[in-house]
Amino acid sequence: MDAPTDREFRLVADVPAAFTEVVAEAIEKSPGAFRMALSGGETARSCYEVLAGRAGIEWGRVECYVGDERCVPPDDDDANQKMIRQALIEVVSPAAFFPMDCDSPEAYEQLLQAVGGLNLIHLGLGPDGHTASLFPGSPGLEAPAGARVVRNFDETGRNSHPRLSLTFEEIERGDLVVFTVAGASKAAALAAVLAGEDLPAARVRASRVLFLCDEEAMSEVRP
Repeated sequence: MDAPTDREFRLVADVPAAFTEVVAEAIEKSPGAFRMALSGGETARSCYEVLAGRAGIEWGRVECYVGDERCVPPDDDDANQKMIRQALIEVVSPAAFFPMDCDSPEAYEQLLQAVGGLNLIHLGLGPDGHTASLFPGSPGLEAPAGARVVRNFDETGRNSHPRLSLTFEEIERGDLVVFTVAGASKAAALAAVLAGEDLPAARVRASRVLFLCDEEAMSEVRP
């Protein structure tokens, strides 16, 4: 991956609040349709709940996609799309919401092909250094060239369910990638990313990659 990357690690007091302002600014500065991919997890839920309450966002021109999904029914409590709907989509009614369907990855591939690239991609960081559903040592790390989505699974079994995920190549097409990292459980992984260890999250490239991290997450980072 040789795309230029402006990678920034920002210490913030409130990760969901900081995320909300980054998203609001990106939407405001982008003319026309704004396309963003959303994440799963509790930090993401908090981010979307705060984002949903932010006044002044033109949701009528925002299209929401999903960065990765567990292969479970859409109404399953483990489904990222269920959380995203509850925390954000049903509150703000964006122009469109395109959830992933593990039964038809080809359809999502075609959708992303038609779009060409996303304006903003929201990612999290797992304690093992995974991001989206790209796990350390997993087959999805080596997706075929040109692929935008990939089936994947965690061979260790720590993360349950087969997955569908954006590929590194598709993430690289994004204008802005925003990681939200909160809590002490992410501290070791974040320190490893900053130290240059070969973890999936450290492989992410894009025109701009921004890590929004709270004090606990940064607690193991050396000055």
